[in-house]
Amino acid sequence: MTGSGRYRPVRFAALSSGQITQGRYARVSEKQKIENRGNAMKRRSLLVAALAAPSIVPAVALGQGSWPNKTVKFICPFAPGGGTDTVSRLMCDALSKTFGQTFVVDNKGGAGGNIGTVELARAAPDGYTLGLISVASHTLNPMLYSRLPYNPDKDIVAVSRVAILANLLGVTNSLPANNVAELIALCKKEPGKYSFASSGPGTSLHLSGELFKKLAGVDIIHVPYKGAGPVYSDLMAGVVNMMFANMPSMLPQVRGGKLKGLGVTSAQRSRAAPDIPAIAETVPGYVATSWYGIGAPAGTPEPILARLETAIAEALKSADIQKRWNDDLGLDLPPPGRAGFDKFLAEDRKLWEPAVKASGVKLD
Repeated sequence: MTGSGRYRPVRFAALSSGQITQGRYARVSEKQKIENRGNAMKRRSLLVAALAAPSIVPAVALGQGSWPNKTVKFICPFAPGGGTDTVSRLMCDALSKTFGQTFVVDNKGGAGGNIGTVELARAAPDGYTLGLISVASHTLNPMLYSRLPYNPDKDIVAVSRVAILANLLGVTNSLPANNVAELIALCKKEPGKYSFASSGPGTSLHLSGELFKKLAGVDIIHVPYKGAGPVYSDLMAGVVNMMFANMPSMLPQVRGGKLKGLGVTSAQRSRAAPDIPAIAETVPGYVATSWYGIGAPAGTPEPILARLETAIAEALKSADIQKRWNDDLGLDLPPPGRAGFDKFLAEDRKLWEPAVKASGVKLD
């Protein structure tokens, strides 16, 4: 505004078309710079991911390929001293030599093997927890427990069976019976006087006795223990009179003269003890055989399972294991590996179903 009160027009400097064009592109250029920086960051991220991706698979493979690089825990779901414990320790020794790492037995007995088997089923599937599976965990307990705390078909991978075995009926030396026929006569003469021990209710040792009671027509009292190992001192002392025990634990006691072996539960005599008759020779139709295997938690990586399966097969071929199995422990060798296990298990459940029904046992 001038002193006279008039407005003075404001003059704007004229911009050339070149200046206008330069300004417009300058603004776009600044925006483009921001976008370019964002795109560059994305490209760098993609490049880093692309470079890292090939190294991820080898890293995983390396972790599985180097298995085991620390101690492997092997759960035996029964107390020390029984056949399950013997086989667990022998297999762990063999696997320790194969892999150059310690496989250590961890006995978790109780509830017919359920306590240890549940721990196996719930363990991390990383190859560092394995366990003994058996006729108890996969055949009998699913029939005996309506609320089994694990699913043997879904929660555990059966890597391989490792042994087929009969039980051996052993009696205290003071019992006035030297064969199955004399034992039956003795028990019939005084029903309810004599007792048989087992490693727990519903175990194959217990059901072997229950089937014998039914087919032989005798009344014998069942005395359950927490595992087979603790029974032997009482059996030798005459606190209990007899036990159907796995061959690996009973046969050494019989051969050592500490107990009398009256009969095996297989259909035929055992190669390890051909002088001991089959119970079926006196009690027609009596058969009660068991098996042991090695299992891993479901989800254990296939490369680990494959290495373990191969190692077990090689161990079972070794002269040392075959001698211990066939000559010392009275065990037979099953076909190793995972192939055919489902079919075998279905047949095994059919075999034991009559014994379970005969016992009338329900554990929950």
